[in-house]
Amino acid sequence: MTTPQLDTGLWARTYHPAAAGAPRLVCLPHAGGSASFYFPVSRTLAPAIEVVAIQYPGRQDRRLEPCVPDLPELARLVFQVLRPMTDRPLALFGHSMGASLAFEVARLLEQEAGVVPTRLYASGRRAPSRFRHETVHLLDDAGLLADVKRLSGTDAAILGDEELLRMALPAIRNDYKAAETYKYEPGPLLTCPITVFTGADDPKTTPEEAGAWAEHTTGETELKVFPGGHFFLTRHQGEILGTIRRQVTGRTG
Repeated sequence: MTTPQLDTGLWARTYHPAAAGAPRLVCLPHAGGSASFYFPVSRTLAPAIEVVAIQYPGRQDRRLEPCVPDLPELARLVFQVLRPMTDRPLALFGHSMGASLAFEVARLLEQEAGVVPTRLYASGRRAPSRFRHETVHLLDDAGLLADVKRLSGTDAAILGDEELLRMALPAIRNDYKAAETYKYEPGPLLTCPITVFTGADDPKTTPEEAGAWAEHTTGETELKVFPGGHFFLTRHQGEILGTIRRQVTGRTG
């Protein structure tokens, strides 16, 4: 059975040109997030690294497309998009739900395409084996928004604009469902190294849960704990991107 080819232009966004043969960093958004969240990452890392930001269905210019509420299914779609991009070194970065998604994409790359990512960056998310029973996606709109505000993950301007908010809510609820119902299925360990970024006061992930990412690879694992909550990365962007630049390019400058 032939798998239908996906429109790469819809899924993969490259905001800044990179040098010929530059390594790729594929960035996967958090719940309710979009590819544009990674525009500053692309601007900072180009041209040494080609940043490819993934745009999920159901948001921004894809808002009329149905969302994907199942994380493994979404991972397989992203995997299909990335397969033609494995002609050069490729690393994966995901924040929150995006980290779980990046893990599943890495598994598919290694097991089905024989491609080992140069590194997996797991940010703001507990290890796949550390399941929590969460049901925020079942709350009414007010309850869902209260959790979003608690995590400070959505731009304040959107939270204050009723029309934009109504447009964003379906994607937010969908992604919360995908993240909260995801359950790790044991299988072969990854072989790629993993760098874990986490906030010391993240209500969604404890340092112990973040450190457990080491159980999912035979490669090295590095854990970096930053002051802050779930979106610690916005305050520590310089240090985080400096780490990524050094590890992905192999250069210290």
